[in-house]
Amino acid sequence: MKSTSLSLIAGVVALAAVTGFAALTAPGDEGTAEAGSAARLPVERSSLLCPAPSMSDLAETTYSSFTPAGEDGGEAGAAELEPADPLPADEDAPADKDAADKDADKEKAAASKPVISLKDLGKPGTAETAKSDAPALVGTATGKFAPGWTAQQTTTTAAGGARGLLGVSCTAPDTDFWFPGASTGASRQDYVHLTNPDDTAAVADIELYGADGPLKSDVGEGITVPARSSVPMLISTLTSEAAENVTVHVTTRTGRVGAVVSAAEDEVGSDWLTASADPAGTQVLPGIPADATSVRLVAFAPGEDDADVKIQLLGKNAAFSPAGNATLHIKSRMTASVDLKDVTRGEPGSLRLSPADGSTTPVVAALRVVRGTGAKQEIAFIPATGAVGERASVADNRAKGSVLSLTAPGATAKVKVTASAGSEGGEATVKTYTVKGGTTLEVTPEAPAGLKGGYALTVETESGGPVHAARTLTIPEGGVDMFTVQTLPDDGGTVEVPAAEQDLSVLDD
Repeated sequence: MKSTSLSLIAGVVALAAVTGFAALTAPGDEGTAEAGSAARLPVERSSLLCPAPSMSDLAETTYSSFTPAGEDGGEAGAAELEPADPLPADEDAPADKDAADKDADKEKAAASKPVISLKDLGKPGTAETAKSDAPALVGTATGKFAPGWTAQQTTTTAAGGARGLLGVSCTAPDTDFWFPGASTGASRQDYVHLTNPDDTAAVADIELYGADGPLKSDVGEGITVPARSSVPMLISTLTSEAAENVTVHVTTRTGRVGAVVSAAEDEVGSDWLTASADPAGTQVLPGIPADATSVRLVAFAPGEDDADVKIQLLGKNAAFSPAGNATLHIKSRMTASVDLKDVTRGEPGSLRLSPADGSTTPVVAALRVVRGTGAKQEIAFIPATGAVGERASVADNRAKGSVLSLTAPGATAKVKVTASAGSEGGEATVKTYTVKGGTTLEVTPEAPAGLKGGYALTVETESGGPVHAARTLTIPEGGVDMFTVQTLPDDGGTVEVPAAEQDLSVLDD
C-alpha cells in the first residue's frame, strides 16, 4: 500500500476524532450526507468571561446565566461562572496549623466555588454581590448547557463618578477586538478590562487611534495577563494625548482574552462598551431609544483605504438619512465621528452604515447614546452587531423596564420571541412579530406568567431577511432613568461539521 493512501486514511480518522461528530459511512448507506457536505450540530462546549463589575462601595451587581431549552435534551453537562483568580485550598496542610491559617484556607476554598451553577435549561440562574472587590468571572458550559449559553452582568451604582446602570453580556475569549467610542478625554475614565480564561499567561497589545491617526503609546505593547486573571488598564495612561473619540484595538500575541471597556463620563453616567462586529462594508447598530437626547456615531476604517459610508436611520415606518449627515468620510486608520443629536425624534430607530461609493471598505462603529438632560442624564453604548441568525438570547430582564428593538435592514422578516421561565418561578411565553424591511420595531416583551425573579429573552428568525436586535433595560434610581443596551448577535449554538464518507478507491495502487 502506498504511503499516500495511508496518509489519507489517517487524515479521515483524525478528522473524526477531533470533531467528535464526523462519521465514516459506507457508500449506499441511506440517510447519510453526501461527501463534502456539512451538518449543523450543537456545540459541546462554550466559554464566557465577565469583567470585574465595579470598584465602588455603592455598587450592587446581579449576575444572570441562561441556556435556551433544547429540542432533544442533549447530554448531561454543566454551566458555571467562577472567580477568574480562584485560590484553591491546600489539601495537604498539616493538622496542627493555627486558627488563622485554617480560616485562610476556608476563604481560599470559598473563592474557588462557582458564583452561579446553572440548574435547568430554559430557566435563568442568578446571583448577587455588593462587594467593591468582586472579581472577574470565568465561565464554561458543557453538554446540553453549551448551545446558546449566555450570561449578563448588571451593576447599579446610585452615586459617585461611576453613577449609572452598567450592563454587559459576558463575552467569549478571542484574539482581536475593536472598540470605537472610547475616550482619553479629561471628562472620561475608560478602562480596558482583559480577562484570561486559560492556565497559561496571555500577552496582549493595545493600540489607540484618534481623529488624526495612531496615538503615541509606550506602554500599550506586551501587556501580560496572568493565567485565569483579569487586568484593567486605564486608557488615558497608555498615551499622553487627550482625544474625545478614540478607537481601541486589542490583539493578543499569545493566548486569548475577553476584552471589554468600562466608560464613566463626568456629570453624565457610565456603562460598558463591548466590541464592534468584525470590520465589514455594511454595519447595523440597532436599538436607539426613542427618547435619546444625544446620539454620537464613532467609526473607524482599519484598512489601507478610506471609507465613505451612507448613514441611514431605520425608523418606525421607513429608512431615511439624517438631515445634513447623509454620509460620513472615514480616513484610513483615523477615528471619525458625527453628532446626530436627537436623531430619532421621539421614535425608536436603528442605524445602518453602507458603502456610499460602491466600494466595500470595511469599517467598525459604535454609538454613544444619552437619555435625559442636566443632572438626570445617563449614558449607554451600542456597538455594530451581527444579525440574530438562527437564535440569540439576552439574560437579566425584569418585570418592568425591558424593551426589545428588532430591525430588518433588508427584506421583511418574521421572528419568534420567547420570554423564559422566571429565575424563581413563572411560565415561558411566546410571541411572533413581523418586522417590515427597512424599519425598526420596538416591543415591550410580555413577561412570563406568574413571573418571580428575572427572565431571559430569546429571539429566533423564522423567515425573511436578516434581523438585528438589541434589548434596553431601564431601572429608575434617584430620579434618573438609568439604562443599558445589549445587542443580540447569533449565539453560535450550532457549528458546521464536515461529513466524511468511506472511499475505498484511495487504496488502489
